[in-house]
Amino acid sequence: MESVGAIDRLSGPLAVNTDVSGVEIQRPIKLSCRNLWKVFGPNGAAFLRSRGGTASAGELEAASLIGAVCAATLDVREGEIFIVMGLSGSGKSTLVRCLSRLIEPSAGELTFDSKDLLKASEAELIEIRRHKMGMVFQHFALLPHLTVLENVAFPLFIQGVDKKSRDVRAHQMVDLVGLKGRERHFPAELSGGQQQRVGIARSLAVEPQIWFLDEPFSALDPLIRREMQTELMRLQGVLKKTIVFITHDFDEAIRLADRIAIMKDGEIIQIGTPEDLILHPATDYVAEFTRDVNRAKVLSARSLMAPATARTTRLKKIPASAKIASFSAEIIDSPAPFAVTGNDGAVIGEITASAVIDLLSGKDRGVAHE
Repeated sequence: MESVGAIDRLSGPLAVNTDVSGVEIQRPIKLSCRNLWKVFGPNGAAFLRSRGGTASAGELEAASLIGAVCAATLDVREGEIFIVMGLSGSGKSTLVRCLSRLIEPSAGELTFDSKDLLKASEAELIEIRRHKMGMVFQHFALLPHLTVLENVAFPLFIQGVDKKSRDVRAHQMVDLVGLKGRERHFPAELSGGQQQRVGIARSLAVEPQIWFLDEPFSALDPLIRREMQTELMRLQGVLKKTIVFITHDFDEAIRLADRIAIMKDGEIIQIGTPEDLILHPATDYVAEFTRDVNRAKVLSARSLMAPATARTTRLKKIPASAKIASFSAEIIDSPAPFAVTGNDGAVIGEITASAVIDLLSGKDRGVAHE
């Protein structure tokens, strides 16, 4: 668990990022958990209390208990897409249900907007879920007897919003997800991708502060799945939501994530950006997840740049955040390296064609994983 703290820098009530020019950027932490456990079996919570809120795998097994989530610690920053991923049975879906208190954690701390979510009453939880949380799951769970517009407006109906206001809001959400003209269709008349768009629109209708998505695209065929990933990124560009997204697909994770938490056997093994995980896998398990990733689509110019020289300021400039794939063909054909610039436009290094060629050919892998 040490690798979580080493890669994901946390400080007090704010999460701190440092951009490539050395400027600290602080964003409030929206959702946080510390030493969170979910143990299935008889008297699991009491068992953990008797051991000070922790237990080994051997102790759990001896007590006929299953540790679905074990000592999970993470912070989700405002406006980020935070992805939790792992293989089937790793505990990722149980974790997201604990974070929303759809199921009760057995031990640990859980805060939302700096408020203790574990102390919230059932009535308070209902209000939080109705007004501050949006949820989308793998199964669309649309109401078959309601039209698209009525499905989208349904959470507002539950809130007691008047019909005129909820219809206006529902029309806005239908337009937002690209379903204008299908407001009067029923779910059975829609494709799988369209049904998932309805589910997304419905969850957004209440203007949630945090959005939980549990493998929302895994039931879709590959082409529609990629289309929905693109749609999610478009929506995030417009809405800037705080998103917790569950997936078992690393390609999906690296395409969508600001940061990723990788789980195994109920534990969070490592937290970091996609680039962090590829360049600095904490364990062989994490390295195996990243082995077949197209590194040029994930790694940025920052990861391959060398120190600036006297000539650097005269070179063609690219931002440090630019992915290698976006300029690889151009730099390979270039007679000179490229200058790399930080967020403030200042030159911070340079990148050569040979470094890019080594990445594309796989020669860099031995160095990157040391």
